[in-house]
Amino acid sequence: MTTRTGGCLCGAVRYELTGDPVFQFACHCSDCQRTSGGAPTFGWIVPKPAVAITKGAVRTYWVEGESGGQVGRQFCETCGSPMFSEIANSPAIIGVKVGSLDDSSDFKIQADIWTQSAPPWHRFEPGAPQMPRGPGG
Repeated sequence: MTTRTGGCLCGAVRYELTGDPVFQFACHCSDCQRTSGGAPTFGWIVPKPAVAITKGAVRTYWVEGESGGQVGRQFCETCGSPMFSEIANSPAIIGVKVGSLDDSSDFKIQADIWTQSAPPWHRFEPGAPQMPRGPGG
């Protein structure tokens, strides 16, 4: 079983991730563009119990996503670094922002999601499925 570590920019929050991702994606939704500063969000979906915060605490901002469901975006309240996303109607899983990992060298986009919201200058992963909405949507 693989164990990875990650955290925020200032070091106030650290976490440990045990296991491998069940899905790897680039999300092009409008909210992800805002939280990333314009680019898609690159993330892993993992079982929620696989993530353990080992230092500090995250703050959660809940918003209605483009799907109509509630999405909780978790970040360091000191430096603002985004780290996780939760979907209220899928409480068993959590999204891990790949940029918050100490080593993301094995990240591989399996799908581009919410492509209907992508501006024309976003680039999609060659060979990966492009989903106009999210998985199952």
